[in-house]
Amino acid sequence: MNDPSSRDFILEPDDTERLANMAGAFDAHLRQIELRLGVEIANRGNVFRVTGPDVAVQRAERFLRSLYAEAGEEIFDGHAINVRLNAVDAAEQASPDIEPQEVAIRVKRGTIRGRGANQAKYLHAIATHDINFGIGPAGTGKTFLAVAMAVEALNESRVQRLILVRPAVEAGEKLGFLPGDLTQKVDPYLRPLYDALYEMLGVEKVVKLLEKNVIEIAPLAYMRGRTLNDAFVILDEAQNTTIEQMKMFLTRIGFGSTAVVTGDMTQIDLPKHQKSGLRDAIEVLRGVDGIAFTFFQARDVVRHPLVARIVDAYDARDTNDSASGTGA
Repeated sequence: MNDPSSRDFILEPDDTERLANMAGAFDAHLRQIELRLGVEIANRGNVFRVTGPDVAVQRAERFLRSLYAEAGEEIFDGHAINVRLNAVDAAEQASPDIEPQEVAIRVKRGTIRGRGANQAKYLHAIATHDINFGIGPAGTGKTFLAVAMAVEALNESRVQRLILVRPAVEAGEKLGFLPGDLTQKVDPYLRPLYDALYEMLGVEKVVKLLEKNVIEIAPLAYMRGRTLNDAFVILDEAQNTTIEQMKMFLTRIGFGSTAVVTGDMTQIDLPKHQKSGLRDAIEVLRGVDGIAFTFFQARDVVRHPLVARIVDAYDARDTNDSASGTGA
């Protein structure tokens, strides 16, 4: 890893409106650029300092100068900045000299950072890609970190609403078999999402945002036919989607939206003959530009240490079963 270096430069002409347009509300655009390019950006007026690995610093300066030149003629939003970042030379962006900037999430409970390399990679992927997959065992923070990123995006007005989705058919049970009205039928499946929101925002604020439909928690079937713009969408327990459901969900994503799909391939509750939509998506979408995959392992579990050992024990059993040709 290269030692960080700093470069100071001045953006001309000195124009307050142009600077505000480029930086975004509360410097949101600058933070977006930091995350994507792996640098730190500080400024006093039109005097800028960029800090990071040499290659990243040079690229960030070129990008900021180009952006500032455009800022006099076009009003920027987060989507416009993202489009320009996508245009950065892919080979340069993949340079091994550039490490992703650490993502620190500010929510009601304080500041949340990734624990370990995989969580840090996951947070950076969510910050820099429109569609993200987080795949791995329970306790690795897949859903919790995705909800934290969603809450921060809402708090900073980068999205207008949060949509949290789960397949509502698990362990062979269908909604029609369960007692009660729709809310009572669906709530047990969505409870983990409520719990994460309560921890991030507090119960009262969550209730208010649910009433205003700023936060929507819904079964996957309710996504059909919709287009989701300016939203942060999380599909949890995605291993229990069918291929058709997964394709339907991913094609709902509209402009200005971020989608995170989480799942655990060892916890599939679909009928034996039915292929998981998550497994199919891994096979079909790996390598598609704009989609990121983060794969968690037992060592990434951040719950009680015993949970990691339990995951390892089941993995070892499954490996032995596969080798011997037996199944559960």
